Amino acid sequence: MLRVALTGGIATGKSYCLAQFASLGVPVIDADRLSRDAVAPGSRALEAIVTRFGASMLLPDGRLDRSSLGRLVFNDRAARADLEAIVHPEVYRRIGEWLATLPPRTRIAIADIPLLFETGHTHDFDRVVVAACDPREQLRRLITRDGLTERDARARLESQWPIAEKEARADYVVRTDGTASDTDAQVRTVYEVLIADC
Repeated sequence: MLRVALTGGIATGKSYCLAQFASLGVPVIDADRLSRDAVAPGSRALEAIVTRFGASMLLPDGRLDRSSLGRLVFNDRAARADLEAIVHPEVYRRIGEWLATLPPRTRIAIADIPLLFETGHTHDFDRVVVAACDPREQLRRLITRDGLTERDARARLESQWPIAEKEARADYVVRTDGTASDTDAQVRTVYEVLIADC
């Protein structure tokens, strides 16, 4: 089985690309969803977050206040590193479990991992696909999609590696600047190359 990581920057179209790979029959998993699951009420990760950042990071119903935590960690590098040390090991553990439980004849499996390069886990995968777009488009999408101020959006972008650096380290790049059909065609091409590599 070819273990493939899909990565990129925030708002570069990773989720869209992942959905297109899934539509081609590829088993996929989303690290963002796993990270949300990892901090569910009652989890060890949420308990560790409260210990580190305080009970003010909880909503009245006991769930993590992601907005408050985001404002804190995207403006404080040390706080972000502490949060990542709590959440990332659990996310990678869950990805490993998922890979281990796929049917034996699975040819390709793709994990969408936004911070693959930043966390130093490229060695866990056989190939890396990067979803990329122009940084100005990335900023525009982030402000529009998440309702962030330009300052907050830039802080989130600056917390990740520049997209050009990720592109340079990728085995394959899918550009998402164009139309959906352009992106779809690139995904299919990458899929066909990956299948041929199995």
